[in-house]
Amino acid sequence: MNVIKCELDGPLILEPKVFGDNRGFFLESWNRQRYRDAGLAADFVQDNFSLSCRGTLRGLHWQNPRPQGKLVSVWQGEVWDVVVDIRRASPTFGRWVGVTLSADNKRQFWVPPGFAHGFAVVSESALFHYKCTDLYSPPDEVGFRWDDPAVGIRWPAAVAPILSQRDAASPFLRDIPAGKLC
Repeated sequence: MNVIKCELDGPLILEPKVFGDNRGFFLESWNRQRYRDAGLAADFVQDNFSLSCRGTLRGLHWQNPRPQGKLVSVWQGEVWDVVVDIRRASPTFGRWVGVTLSADNKRQFWVPPGFAHGFAVVSESALFHYKCTDLYSPPDEVGFRWDDPAVGIRWPAAVAPILSQRDAASPFLRDIPAGKLC
């Protein structure tokens, strides 16, 4: 497995070994010991999938006080996946990093606690997988606007996103109470 460190401390891009031939491919999507050896010592308790159409933008979300780490990947289609550092004491607070995840590149993205997460679907549709370190807790979910100018995420060209009502009504990062940040 190839592990790529990001310019932010914590998130990792993981490239599993893929064994392919004329029948298709095989890859190991999770192996506790192998991932621990690579620096990801998380215990996962919940897996989720979402299926979204082109233009859907989900995020930017996190949970606090019950934070979730997420190992995310795309099993069908392609997304532009983004994390934002929301750790108040971090020197990189409010900075973001993005990566293309697709069924073709088979990359995984480790989103540790302390980071907001979101993605935009750039293919016709995308089947997105989340492997989570804590259970989903609706009262603890927090989010901020995908287009917050202070954060300045460079989404794919001409994004006119399809948003949930909640995401459309999200505040700017500066308006999130300090106790809801990490």
